[in-house]
Amino acid sequence: MFQLAPQMRILVAVEPVDGRKGIDSLAQLCREKLSEDPFSGSIFVFRNRSGTSVRLLAYDGQGFWLAQKRLSTGRFRAWPQSSQAGQALQAHQVHVLLAAGNPNQALGAPIWRAVTPSR
Repeated sequence: MFQLAPQMRILVAVEPVDGRKGIDSLAQLCREKLSEDPFSGSIFVFRNRSGTSVRLLAYDGQGFWLAQKRLSTGRFRAWPQSSQAGQALQAHQVHVLLAAGNPNQALGAPIWRAVTPSR
């Protein structure tokens, strides 16, 4: 699993991507769209078109890690906007983003909700 530390470089892709893309396709997007080296050790964050899922891609020196979070309800609405293809965020902002919050607001992550079993 990823540990998002303050010293890490984290780049969020502004435009949504096809949710079916795997490691190789996302690494190619890093090169072509973000003009970044996927082997740099940076963490790259991508959102699918419907806004219900995010993927994190990172290279650790031996291979790629690909993590995905899919929301059971709702969407990632407060996605970073930029005139460029990618936007750098701090680790604490990404934690808020992954909690479906707005990384640009000081309020932080949404209030915790208990998990209710579906019947």
